[in-house]
Amino acid sequence: MNYYRLYITLFLSLALFSCGEKQDATSTPIDQTLETEPEVIKEYGYVLDDYVVERDTVQSGDSFGKILFDSNVDYATIQEISDSVKNVFDTRRIRVGKPYMLLKSKDTLEAAQVFIYEQNKEDYVVVDFEDDVTAAAKKHPVTIVEREVSGVISSNLSSTFDDLGASVLVSIKMADIYAWTIDFNKLDVGDRFKVIYDERFVNDTVPAGVGNIKACVFEHRGREIYAYRFENDSLPGGYDYFDQNAENLRRAFLKSPLKYGRLSSRYNLKRRIKYYGYRVRPHKGTDFAAPIGTPILATADGVVTKSERRGGNGNYVKIRHNGTYDTQYLHMKKRLAKVGQSVRQGEVIGTIGMTGNSGGPHVCYRFWKNGKQVDPFAEDLPASEPMADELLPVFDSIKRPLQLQLDNLPFMTEAEDDITEEQEATEALQ
Repeated sequence: MNYYRLYITLFLSLALFSCGEKQDATSTPIDQTLETEPEVIKEYGYVLDDYVVERDTVQSGDSFGKILFDSNVDYATIQEISDSVKNVFDTRRIRVGKPYMLLKSKDTLEAAQVFIYEQNKEDYVVVDFEDDVTAAAKKHPVTIVEREVSGVISSNLSSTFDDLGASVLVSIKMADIYAWTIDFNKLDVGDRFKVIYDERFVNDTVPAGVGNIKACVFEHRGREIYAYRFENDSLPGGYDYFDQNAENLRRAFLKSPLKYGRLSSRYNLKRRIKYYGYRVRPHKGTDFAAPIGTPILATADGVVTKSERRGGNGNYVKIRHNGTYDTQYLHMKKRLAKVGQSVRQGEVIGTIGMTGNSGGPHVCYRFWKNGKQVDPFAEDLPASEPMADELLPVFDSIKRPLQLQLDNLPFMTEAEDDITEEQEATEALQ
């Protein structure tokens, strides 16, 4: 009897356990799936979902006040905002075509609360007047990528860069570096170059222009001229370009008062002109032809001693560079330098015109030495200050790896030949 009860008890326990397992297996489990949180989209440090977002560009007739007033901000508040942020952002200086973004309140009024203005690809301004009025000038993250380009001149430097698909801005920077040693208006077909430079990108993808040229070599008429950027606080502007022997490529005077232009008439004391019956009419200047409005550059540092319009000279500027040299720039359309003004080498002092006795748009560049007009191309013009001896080891440590990098960079035609030979070899194996 006791065994029978024990058997019944054990059977009922097993049955209940089995039913419990079955019930657990068939019952609906508690839903433990977590809801995915919505993605938070932020720009300029703001959560966009918190606002009504309006993106646009400044249109003709727009102003900071008009943009805000059209977005339900009253004039008194606009004036308060403009006054409060003027030390950071001049609201009068927004430009047509520049992009901006408004963050507006999420209510029936949809009044603007934040104004974000893109000054250029890198710089932008945030004006926040949601609570207190604040303004901050900021920059997008910029990535710098090193580039290498080489090529052979077929017509001129800029078109060669264009053919290579490289930025023409690099050619302009190269022309500046070699302005004292190479006349880029007189390049030869077959001249060639290699250059290492930095390219800038905003947010890793948006091109933001060309940075510094680190090193380059230009082969002109068989002569290789290397240039290495060297930065030091003792140098004018904090940097300069030096050649293989640490000689400064910058000379006291530029070869030309124009970045791009054509030498149309040289200094000639025995010039004869048909219009004057072939009588000797000395030409004591050097003419550079270019379209009207082309910028004219000071060829060296100095102080403006004359800026006026007079007779056959037309509009002209004269600069005293030191106790020995003066330069003069004639026939300008506009004079952009005043008497007593200090100017730097390469600074724009006027624009090409046809004022005075001029048969076409050009600048007559006159060069004075000790009060006498001379031919600048016949003068042995002084170089810039040499590099200090204590800087030579530092310069050499910068130069050596860059020179190796340049020397290992093939010219574009050589690279193309290598590719062709490789393709031919591959085809032969097939």
